[in-house]
Amino acid sequence: MKIEIYSPTIRRKEMDAVLTAMVEEKIGPGERNRLLIQTAKDQLHFDYALALRSPAVALHTALKALNVKPGQSAVISALSPRYYLQVLQDLHLTPLYCDVTYDFPCMNRELIEKVIFNNKEAQICAIILHHTLGFVPDTSSIIELGFPVIEDISQSYGSWLKPAKDALASKDASVSKDESVSGAASQIPVFSSQLIILGLEERDMLTAGGGALLFAMNRKDAALLRTFAGIADEYCLADINSALAVVQFKELQRNLERRRDITNVYLQASLRTRHKRFLPVNDNDYNNYSFSLVLETGLKDVISYARKKDIILENAFVNAIACAGIAENCPVSNSLILRTVLFPIYPRLRSQDVERISRLIMTLP
Repeated sequence: MKIEIYSPTIRRKEMDAVLTAMVEEKIGPGERNRLLIQTAKDQLHFDYALALRSPAVALHTALKALNVKPGQSAVISALSPRYYLQVLQDLHLTPLYCDVTYDFPCMNRELIEKVIFNNKEAQICAIILHHTLGFVPDTSSIIELGFPVIEDISQSYGSWLKPAKDALASKDASVSKDESVSGAASQIPVFSSQLIILGLEERDMLTAGGGALLFAMNRKDAALLRTFAGIADEYCLADINSALAVVQFKELQRNLERRRDITNVYLQASLRTRHKRFLPVNDNDYNNYSFSLVLETGLKDVISYARKKDIILENAFVNAIACAGIAENCPVSNSLILRTVLFPIYPRLRSQDVERISRLIMTLP
């Protein structure tokens, strides 16, 4: 049986929530849109949020909230999603492409400073920080540069949460009262960017079948978004999607635990190969959004080898800006695009499928 590269984690609870919305004939933006925002607020502790039709609408709204002007520039990673470029073009903003390192697929402060230095005449209106493949960059050091930062956590959502098994072990451990308080606080995300995007597209960590949350953590930044409180319904996430997203929020811990178990099997297999992995650079627990390897051999050969075993692999950056050949000044990103392969790692994988993929990893050419 063929193992596909991706499958959305939609179970009975999600189906029932969507069916209920359909039966009640309330599928446009309404009460479930507001319930989604409240559900997300309980998890993320933001001050204000909008539930919008797509990440593209969210990014467009975020940039408008920052009062950007035509002719200004925004710093983005060459491995950012391709829709970033379209949004910047629609707002008549100039993209300044930033490279990454071979060890970590996100921008860092040093590389951003290099871009700024090489574009001294540019009027930079924002840095758009994408958490590529679920990895969390050192946002605090980037914010210190003094430019507005829009943070995209669509793939890294939940990286601050420990799987349920770990949380239970911590609870049973003998710790002081102060340590218990500290442990609880670590479960609450801390975002210091002006505006944060949480995409809800098919391949994001949480899915509503489409859509995005755009939120601000504090009252000052929330004021930027409140000016869009009366945005037309056509820009707001429909209730039928919101119903699905609410369940996805509630099922996150279960899915994180399954992703971790799969990753542990893959990790053991990867130790027997010559191919490299990306590694986190901070204290956040990786949410295991993806499992990728930077190959020492050709990408096409590995994908073809896997296909013969009925396992579908994919270029990890197939939808990245640089994949379109635009970011020619980013040699590391372009190299990674040619050599980074993505393996199936969705919670609905069966145990026998996980074993098949791990054997594939061990025998990669």
